[in-house]
Amino acid sequence: METNWRGILALCLLIPVAHGAVNESTLRHHHFNYGLLNASLDYTPEITRGSDESRAIIHSQHEPHLIRSSVIFGLTKMANSSQVSRSCYSHLQQVQRGILSKQPWAMKVLDASGTKPSGFVFGQNYWLGSREACRGVQRPVGVTLSRNYERKMHYSILTQSAPFPMDYRVIYLRHRSPWQVEIKVMSEQVLHIGLCLPSACDSEEVKQIARDYVAGGTFAEDDIFDMQPEVLYMKDLKLSDRFYQRLTFKLVVASLLATGALMVCAQQLRVAKRGDEPDPGLAPVESEIWQTLDTLLKWQPLQNFVSCFDVVNNWRRISAMRENQPGEIPIMNGLRSICAYWILIFHVVWYMYFTVHNKTVLISYAEKALFQYVSTAPLLVDVFFTISGFLQTYNFLRNAKQLEAVRGNGLWGNVKLFGKLLFHRYLRLGPLYLVVVGSVDLAFSYIGDVSVYHINERFDELCTQHWWRNLLFIQNLFDHRELCANWSWSLACDMQFFLLANLMLFVYAKHPKTAKVLTLTGLLATITWSYGIGINYKFEFSFDSTYATGTQIYTSPFVRILPYIVGAITAWCLQEQRFQFELTEQQNRWLWHFSGMVFLGCIYSTVKRDLGHLITISLFVLGRGLFSLTVCWMVVGSATGSGVWWSRLLEAKCFQHLNRLSYAIYLLNPLVIALVYSLTSASTHADPFMLSVVCCGFALIVYLVSIVFSLAFELPYSNLSSLLLRRQAKSKAS
Repeated sequence: METNWRGILALCLLIPVAHGAVNESTLRHHHFNYGLLNASLDYTPEITRGSDESRAIIHSQHEPHLIRSSVIFGLTKMANSSQVSRSCYSHLQQVQRGILSKQPWAMKVLDASGTKPSGFVFGQNYWLGSREACRGVQRPVGVTLSRNYERKMHYSILTQSAPFPMDYRVIYLRHRSPWQVEIKVMSEQVLHIGLCLPSACDSEEVKQIARDYVAGGTFAEDDIFDMQPEVLYMKDLKLSDRFYQRLTFKLVVASLLATGALMVCAQQLRVAKRGDEPDPGLAPVESEIWQTLDTLLKWQPLQNFVSCFDVVNNWRRISAMRENQPGEIPIMNGLRSICAYWILIFHVVWYMYFTVHNKTVLISYAEKALFQYVSTAPLLVDVFFTISGFLQTYNFLRNAKQLEAVRGNGLWGNVKLFGKLLFHRYLRLGPLYLVVVGSVDLAFSYIGDVSVYHINERFDELCTQHWWRNLLFIQNLFDHRELCANWSWSLACDMQFFLLANLMLFVYAKHPKTAKVLTLTGLLATITWSYGIGINYKFEFSFDSTYATGTQIYTSPFVRILPYIVGAITAWCLQEQRFQFELTEQQNRWLWHFSGMVFLGCIYSTVKRDLGHLITISLFVLGRGLFSLTVCWMVVGSATGSGVWWSRLLEAKCFQHLNRLSYAIYLLNPLVIALVYSLTSASTHADPFMLSVVCCGFALIVYLVSIVFSLAFELPYSNLSSLLLRRQAKSKAS
């Protein structure tokens, strides 16, 4: 019995010694059951509160490596009390000691902060760490684990929180490493480093510490990859108060409220026309409001205006699918719809570029033959220009009353008629366009604050400076790097071509020979101009060359007018000359298939991107001319009733619905895509299979958003334009 008591006493005396000897290796490699792991939490503070000697041992083992490899640890070592506030300095020192002594909360801080991943050579500049892991430093992670299994882990990494507030921020450094492929398409050489930092540290303080850290030569990646980093700025990823003070915020909210009110009034008008009484369950105040509204809506001009916002009628217009009528050209519905979604796929890849961490691989995919249908999708804008030129001329020449009016009017009368046509064009296109421009300004102001990515194209800043260019549809006449909502360049081109085409048609009505000479001169001038610009700038099909010459070639109306003129000339030939070709069924079928092959051949003509300047610009100009001619053949063939199996598919009734949404799809898809990408918290990997899935998702999202915006901001004003035209026709008839 005495021996037993002596053994117990010796065991009690030895426990503290054993406790002090427990190290992280023992805890890490021992299998604990659920109860023992929870009990082990009691030991952790003892370990972290070890002697100075034990700290020195840890310090000597890990500190040199951490200083060079971990940005967050390097910043804690670089900070001194003269640079930062007392609380910031104190908290950074606690983070440093916590990491060295392997306290669970501090290990989570180290793990949540970004370090260099693999793939730097091909564009991996996103050292974002983990935003979610940094949140886990502040509060326990809500994960329930069963007691039935043994686990090799410290439960304290789930439960232990930092002793002071922490938040996730991103610091941006421009590097100059020659060991990364520089594509020169957009700003690529910007490192994004996520840091889990004490909230007490101001961003300016952290930026100064970071400058000292990268300048001190302790950044290991600088030695290996010759980065020569320069601190640019830092984000705290919080929405600033300036967002709500922006003029566009007030204008967009006001337009939403006004549109919503008009839709409600239209619904009330529909109820009133059915003769229904107000809901008896309404409160007295609500009943009075409805009665007042009903009284106002008895005023006929207001009633007509409000009816334009009737959601039910507008939805019927969008969704209607009927048999094609004589005089219609049904293939246009299919061409516009498919090209709108084809360009959407291109934008999915284009706006992925500022989030993708294997940029070089993404560009290499775009140069492969299999993916030419994506990389050359911007050529499909010429389909819209060709159809616009054709329709503008075709409809004008078919309108006998308008032609007679132009011929009979004097100069002032034609100026007024020209102004009326411009007004109605602006009324149909402008409201949706301006709302989207305002939404772009707001969206990019929002993501500029809260997105982890460096946004190269800050449309919120560009729209604030250059909004008037978009208002006047002249933004494409300026540098493409200064465009607000830069994808709207084609809309500006289309408006300018509309004005020019109307001017030529007015001249044609009075002086046909002069108009023909001017049109052919314009065709030769745009070809000559394109050749001159291409040779002068040594244009190539490579992506860097295409991006660098965007102002001179891609968005220039002097270059892009070629398909519009081709479409206009084709419409004139069809309507005025009544060209008739006696073709056998086999010849007709052969010509259809040949036009389809030429269409696809033009799409794949850029598979070889390192041709000489003269060959490249010749292929660019002549290829676009042939491309437009194939579209014209399809349109004329459809108008005259001929076709083959694939043209019949393009004439399917389902495309009537999509064609009515094509304008909204065109305007909204870049905004939706850029917004979704920018709100992700991890960089994107370019993978063909996942890209196909992502494209399907974006196609559906953009489709649904386009329905909402079209119902709210496009169809009501199209209805208003038609209403005004009918009223003017009645007043002239009376």
